[in-house]
Amino acid sequence: MDQFNNVEHQWQPTEPVMMPEENIRKKKEKKPATMGKIVATCIAFMMITVLLNSVILVKFYDSVKDDFLTFDEYSALNIKSTSDTINNIVSSNKDNLSVSQIAEAVMPSVVAITSTSVIEQNMNPFFGFGSYQVEGAGSGIIVGKNDTELLIVTNNHVVEGTTSLAVSFTNDITIKKAYVKGTSSDNDIAVVAIPLTEIDNDTLAYIKIATLGDSDDMKVGDGVIAIGNALGYGQSLTVGYVSAKDREITTEDAKLNVIQTDAAINGGNSGGALLNMNGEVIGINVAKSSSSGSSATVEGMGYAIPISEAKAIIEKLSNKETRYPVAESERGYLGVKIITSDESSYQYYNIPQGAYIREFTENSPADKAGLVVGDVIIAVEGEEVKTSEELVELVSTYKIGETITITVMSRDGNKYKEKDVEVTLGAKSEES
Repeated sequence: MDQFNNVEHQWQPTEPVMMPEENIRKKKEKKPATMGKIVATCIAFMMITVLLNSVILVKFYDSVKDDFLTFDEYSALNIKSTSDTINNIVSSNKDNLSVSQIAEAVMPSVVAITSTSVIEQNMNPFFGFGSYQVEGAGSGIIVGKNDTELLIVTNNHVVEGTTSLAVSFTNDITIKKAYVKGTSSDNDIAVVAIPLTEIDNDTLAYIKIATLGDSDDMKVGDGVIAIGNALGYGQSLTVGYVSAKDREITTEDAKLNVIQTDAAINGGNSGGALLNMNGEVIGINVAKSSSSGSSATVEGMGYAIPISEAKAIIEKLSNKETRYPVAESERGYLGVKIITSDESSYQYYNIPQGAYIREFTENSPADKAGLVVGDVIIAVEGEEVKTSEELVELVSTYKIGETITITVMSRDGNKYKEKDVEVTLGAKSEES
């Protein structure tokens, strides 16, 4: 109440309003007012007072509302779309859009992604031979935002097994705190989230949300533009045509139906945009054909995931809850030592791919839950686990005392049997 009283005082006139002497004399000569006039006067006075107070409160709110609004309420609500820029160009230009105009409009919606991964040297799954860090380069497309995050689509293989992600925009600003929101390894699609509070206002005003087109409408021979972080050098552009549709390729993790293009797709382009000549995304760059190990020379065969097939997956992943790492002092642990069981482990030792439990502490959460050495963890709360790093990253988002469902492949004679185990996480004793 004191705040509002102070505001009312501020709105009081600084000097008294003086009435002319003539009016004063006339006022003195008037007859006494009747009871009806007195009541009417009181009602009028009350209405004026209410109206004046309303004005005062509105003025007060206008003067302080910026202090009450949070960062993302007043700074991040109006990220522009590439279609806005394209429409402005078209309205002022009767000719067809040029490649340079499309590039200028769309470049702010494409990002470079730098990943850090830990590679384990384990020739035998039962023993570890050390590890080392490697950096990878990929691309991503800004596809939307929610109340707290900027959402970027990329390939699953760009983020798979990574311990950290950094995203660079084309205005030379790099955000080092980016998180995997959701992945679909079967479709080689992932969505990465950046907290809006990590992005400065200038960058929010610069970046754009890509306009997704309709890849079903594309025809062989239509012109296309590929934008991405080729070879990790930063954003670059190539042009070409749709060479074929409905091609089927098999990657390390998935069998994909793709658009084939002769626009150059190189390492680092993965997750970048394949655009039509209206500046709309019609594909997510995913792979290229290579002549390595073959007598045939391969040129101009790049591939992109059709955006019409990817939209539903992107929407599903974008609506998942992003789990951010918990502070180390509050972080829950399994109490196990793990190594990655990869594809070669399966081929040579018939051990499923995932996080292989090599050792655990007695009476640890894992021990109490009934996990044993030789179990292979393949999922946490339904989220797929293929490497030890992925397990560590997922578990790091849960607090001490939280109970999580872990899916393991457990040896049953000469075979492995899948089962779900409830584990209540404990305080740190052994790395997990």
